[in-house]
Amino acid sequence: MNENKADVIIVGGGFMGAATAFFLRKRGVSVILIERGLIGQQASGVNFGNVRRQGRHFEQLPLAQRSHAIWNRLKELIGEDVEFLVSGNMRAGYRPEHVERMEAYARDVKAHGIDLELISGAKLRQKFPYLGPDILLASYLPGDGHANPRLAAPAFGRAAVREGARVFENTEIVDIEKDGVDFRVTAADGRVFKAPAVQISAGAWANRLSAKFGEPVPMQAKGPQMCVTEPVPYAIGPAIGVPSAIKEEVIYFRQVKRGNIVIGGCGHEPVDLDLRRAYVNPHITLMQFTQLPRIVPALSRLSIIRVWSGIEGYMQDDRPVMGPSARVQGLYYAFGFSGHGFQLGPGVGDVMAELIHTGATTTPIAHYSIGRFAQPEAKTA
Repeated sequence: MNENKADVIIVGGGFMGAATAFFLRKRGVSVILIERGLIGQQASGVNFGNVRRQGRHFEQLPLAQRSHAIWNRLKELIGEDVEFLVSGNMRAGYRPEHVERMEAYARDVKAHGIDLELISGAKLRQKFPYLGPDILLASYLPGDGHANPRLAAPAFGRAAVREGARVFENTEIVDIEKDGVDFRVTAADGRVFKAPAVQISAGAWANRLSAKFGEPVPMQAKGPQMCVTEPVPYAIGPAIGVPSAIKEEVIYFRQVKRGNIVIGGCGHEPVDLDLRRAYVNPHITLMQFTQLPRIVPALSRLSIIRVWSGIEGYMQDDRPVMGPSARVQGLYYAFGFSGHGFQLGPGVGDVMAELIHTGATTTPIAHYSIGRFAQPEAKTA
């Protein structure tokens, strides 16, 4: 087979692109995966690593449940350990409005197959003794957990290669066009790749490519603010977050088996798409460390050993773009997961592979169509 010809070309080697490549190969579809840098180098590798279903929009839960099933057999499926811990996910509330929000969500989400455990009072202190006295209620889902985002997408990329995918890293794409039956994807070094189907999974940069096909989207690039502490004895199992409507109070953290506490939240910072640079605001880091002891007081005296950020694409309506183009046959999208994509990664790859291979999917994704942003054509006199 011609090295630069395949059934499907995937532009963007983040979690979504790498997982799609893997599942396409599982279906016997030839695939080329093209990444400007290294697989998983951008948002897929710098996020918090939450593998959670709790707290998602209800319409997203079928996709999250499909992904959850894959996470539970991930090591067997791809042959690598991505430090996935089924340690539970908790939302902790210390204000009456937090409690009201968690109780309403727990009630409504049961219809979607999610049974959250609401814990308070003496039972809460007994089960999670490290929680501070201000915590009024915890919403707990034991089947969720967390994983290492630096490992996940690269592991899927390697698994895709073992299945026969061709991966081109450090390959800058300068143009994509529909050339008759095939798409013609041109790299900066002059190489040309061809396929009758293309998936754009280029994260925060995807809008620049979708716009070439007349499908721009309202997406903003932002940088999450992350830090990690020195290691301490392992004691905190679940990933924990605060469901506050106040941005400065939204903190989330998890402890890895080595003992370090990974922390995120309290807002985002601007990024530079052209320079591919994201920046850490020390004020937000300090704010995170102010909020953290409200949940676990014992963490108040730890030292931060590293801070980082990344570049994520946030949609105006907080919904990703996922599915076929509304204008161009053979063109597909999977991007704009707005900081909520890590847990969904395997499921997105599985769904997109199913869609590209069969023309349909058993998991509903119509509400993520890029067609929702189509501008009505102006009427002529």
